[in-house]
Amino acid sequence: MTPTPHRALAAAAVAVALALTAPAAPRASAQPVACAADGFCEDFESQTGTTPAGRWTTAVANCSGTGTATVDTTTAHGGTTSVRITGKAGYCNHAFAGTSLSGLPSGGDLYGRFWVRHTTALPAQHVTFAALRDANDNGRDLRMGGQNKALQWNRESDDATLPAQSPAGVALSTPLPVNTWTCLEFRLDRTAGRLDTWVNGALVTGLVVDGTPTQDVDQQWLSRGGWRPAPGDLRLGWESYGEGDDTLWYDDVAVGTSRIGC
Repeated sequence: MTPTPHRALAAAAVAVALALTAPAAPRASAQPVACAADGFCEDFESQTGTTPAGRWTTAVANCSGTGTATVDTTTAHGGTTSVRITGKAGYCNHAFAGTSLSGLPSGGDLYGRFWVRHTTALPAQHVTFAALRDANDNGRDLRMGGQNKALQWNRESDDATLPAQSPAGVALSTPLPVNTWTCLEFRLDRTAGRLDTWVNGALVTGLVVDGTPTQDVDQQWLSRGGWRPAPGDLRLGWESYGEGDDTLWYDDVAVGTSRIGC
């Protein structure tokens, strides 16, 4: 049956409305965003060997075991190349690809963005998949990872966690999805001692230090006053303090003094 003019106009109006309200398709890669003049970005496409090179190193502290960090051309977020971490349980099996943050402006906001893909859900016990060595905390690490199967930050020097590892605190975080690329962003306000965290562009309530102690979120974190991080490096990999093997890929890394986005 041929539609009447009124029906045709109505159908066209519905189509336009749906097009305007439909969510935009995600970009295949965040790398088209220009690198900040005072930062850097890395898509690993210039890597030619099997071990991360150039600005990246794979040395680990204290001990080493069976974990590995390698250049991978079978899985990538954008382009054809990423860094693969074969992570094994037990501290000495840690593996990281790390880079210095020297040369970036000190003080004020520091933003980081990376894409990660992994194969195994975060375990109940504590693990780390990104670390920043804090010169203002006697060289101890500020660690992003997981505990109780959800994302968390951990301060190595006093084992403070963000959020608090209470049921209410964990519920304000989120798991790290498996077998898909996930965009993780963070902002460190190095002057005011604040921290924000985004997953796929959405701010995670439980992963925010806003300067006002909130029960189950940052009350424990702020109980030690005067936290002003001064990270000297960024390391991406895997460190387990109990259970937890995982295989992870990292790609499209960017660091700067303004938000980079996904």
